[in-house]
Amino acid sequence: MSTSNNHAAAYASAPTTTITAGGNTYAYRELGPKGGIPVVFFVHLAANLDNWDPRIVDAVAQNRHVVTFDNVGVGASTGKVPDTIDAMAADAYTFITALGFDTVDLFTFSMGGFIAQDLILEHPHLVRKLILTGTGPRGGKDIDKVSRTTYVDILRATLVRADPKEFLFFNRNPAGKTAAKAFIGRLHERSTDRDTAVGISVLRTQLAAIEKYGRSAPSDLSRITADTLIANGDHDRMVPTPLSEDLRRRIPGSELIIYPDSGHGGVFQYHDKFAPVAVEFLGL
Repeated sequence: MSTSNNHAAAYASAPTTTITAGGNTYAYRELGPKGGIPVVFFVHLAANLDNWDPRIVDAVAQNRHVVTFDNVGVGASTGKVPDTIDAMAADAYTFITALGFDTVDLFTFSMGGFIAQDLILEHPHLVRKLILTGTGPRGGKDIDKVSRTTYVDILRATLVRADPKEFLFFNRNPAGKTAAKAFIGRLHERSTDRDTAVGISVLRTQLAAIEKYGRSAPSDLSRITADTLIANGDHDRMVPTPLSEDLRRRIPGSELIIYPDSGHGGVFQYHDKFAPVAVEFLGL
């Protein structure tokens, strides 16, 4: 762990540190004021520390201690990527408790939301507030088709030399294309100390885990007692938007925001509107 208390004011310059627990070394970044309940970010499929939108991370870190991390076998973290979501949740728990946290808030996107649901059901007293974006429930309709969508869009992006996230996260209309380019630009604001790239084997293993998750029996989400905010775009092709509405119905007292004319990355397209809502929801 870092011994410095001088945490970066911006995610683009937050130092990468490591901690070893459960036989694996986890890479992570911290920013924002220390103290209080931390906000831990759970990232999406085939993503590392560099895949978080700094406009959202920085907004949350104005008043909160933020932690982003690479789970086992991803980016600069060691170990073998699990092929089930519940195993990923167990690894996330190992990381969180290794840092000495007994209560956390979670900000999650896509696959990160799958992991968070399994984590909170296994450890219900760990999570105080939960943000689920671009995600859906275990056993959700068509989650097991994510692989096909992912591979098709990787091919489409390769043909035009674009980042696959431009196709996977955003609509291919003028508004979506503009938002996609801006989002990819923000992801590259960090020019030094970038994370280890995520390889094809990690992608394949995580896709296998997502397929199993999509084909599993549903979890009892009525057991979730954490305050929950759910958000998505109105045309999510990866984790279909109706699944966000399904989460809202099944998680007691949860709130749902659907952004218009946007896809899987709706919260990134509308970061200027969403970030203040997330900050207010998370509170202090």
